Amino acid sequence: MMQNPTNNRKALQTGLQAVALWSTVATAFKLSLEYTSALTLVTVASIVSWLFFASIITWRKEWVSITQLPRQAIGLSLVMGLLNPALYYLVLFMAYERLPAQEIMAINYTWAIVQPLLAAPLLKQRLRPTELLAALVSYAGVFVIATRGQPFSFQISDALGLGLALSTTIIWALFWIANTANTLDPIQRLFLNFTGATPTLIAACFIQDGFNELNWQGILGGAYIGFFEMGLSFVIWLKALRLSSSTVKLSTLVFLSPPVSLVFIWLILGETILMATAVGLLLILMGLSLQHLRSTADS
Repeated sequence: MMQNPTNNRKALQTGLQAVALWSTVATAFKLSLEYTSALTLVTVASIVSWLFFASIITWRKEWVSITQLPRQAIGLSLVMGLLNPALYYLVLFMAYERLPAQEIMAINYTWAIVQPLLAAPLLKQRLRPTELLAALVSYAGVFVIATRGQPFSFQISDALGLGLALSTTIIWALFWIANTANTLDPIQRLFLNFTGATPTLIAACFIQDGFNELNWQGILGGAYIGFFEMGLSFVIWLKALRLSSSTVKLSTLVFLSPPVSLVFIWLILGETILMATAVGLLLILMGLSLQHLRSTADS
């Protein structure tokens, strides 16, 4: 098939827009959590994101087609919403409450390393030596970050925070593995995910009196996260994938997000970027690069 240079340029520009949005979210998470709890923030964000995807469904006139989807697919998508966004973002925000944004942001990118490790036993896929090496290199980076530059001390700065951060990578990887055979339109699937998650989060928030602590800063932060991080960035990335002739090459743009995120964290949050974070992130990105090279060779 002949490649379209114009479409590829548009794909690159569109992909960079998504990366720019992703680069702001670590800062938005940490900033918002100064004014509200993890549960309240994820609930507000989920409500906003549900409204975002519902508006797309309305614009595309797909309400009738959604009701005609296979019941099993609808049920699975609703249940999967409890995994993501509900559990994933709740645990992620709890991690951000405990650790600096720079550390959580870097560790969170290891979900792509976790996915093949879990897919091997769950989907009976063969685990390649390259993927094991990528995991070893990336988790060496996580250990450098967790010990804040003193890996030989074997003292984790915050074991619970680290556990929460690593848990998010497992939750995210499980979510995508479970959706491997899901053939639903991505927008419709996400709408159903949020339809399953949002009422559950609202109920939990009422039980925990989470709405009593709402203020304009928390609402603004939740709205930003729900609209841009959970919603718009995904739609933009989907558009980039449709335009690109090589999704594997387009995915290299994701490597730009972590260093740009560090710049926002430094400028807006005022966090001093530790050398341990920089070295650990470099190791994580090296691991991801190894895995990406393996994917490129297979494609």
